Amino acid sequence: MLNVKVLDIIIQLAVVLFAISIHEASHGWMAEKFGDPTARMQGRVTLNPIAHIDPIGTIIFPLVLTIIGAPVFGWAKPVLVNPHFLRNRRRAGIFISAAGPLSNIIVASIGIMLFLIIKLIDIRILLSISGPKVVGIILIYLIFINIFLAIFNLIPVPPLDGGGILEGFLKGEAYYAYQRVKPFGIILLFIIIYTGALNVIARPIQIFIFRILGA
Repeated sequence: MLNVKVLDIIIQLAVVLFAISIHEASHGWMAEKFGDPTARMQGRVTLNPIAHIDPIGTIIFPLVLTIIGAPVFGWAKPVLVNPHFLRNRRRAGIFISAAGPLSNIIVASIGIMLFLIIKLIDIRILLSISGPKVVGIILIYLIFINIFLAIFNLIPVPPLDGGGILEGFLKGEAYYAYQRVKPFGIILLFIIIYTGALNVIARPIQIFIFRILGA
């Protein structure tokens, strides 16, 4: 029988891998809807995690976070978008950026519904000490990680999706000012991670989820 800690790590990594895969596939799917076939041609419009894995962002980084007990997230290989194929580039940029976080919110919503339905039918499936308890653990991680990934990506800092959404709405001098800041976005992102701001995001999500689930 697997050690509880080891099982917990495996579940979190599997959920992160799924959440990232659907996130990236959604970016590619939306880009295709706006006329860019690049992601489809590169095999990125798929839930097959192998197509999206980045060794550091998808495996090593989430594993380290899991071991130290920090909020677990990661990143995949970026989905390439060729703007020359896009219809209405500004509008397309907003929708393509938003597609990833939206897909994670949809998955989390489905997870909440499944948890509540199962709980209504038989709470023992979710709370028993035996094997079925794994169902509840998987659903809770599915909900939390997908919501966390969505909210984190909506931070309006490049290269996160929130930065892409913000860029699509900016015009004139504000747009050019954003372009000047954009190359330093990754530095701002590391500052956010280093200062522990992710815990500030994670805690309200945990409270929200457990109140809804009554877990």
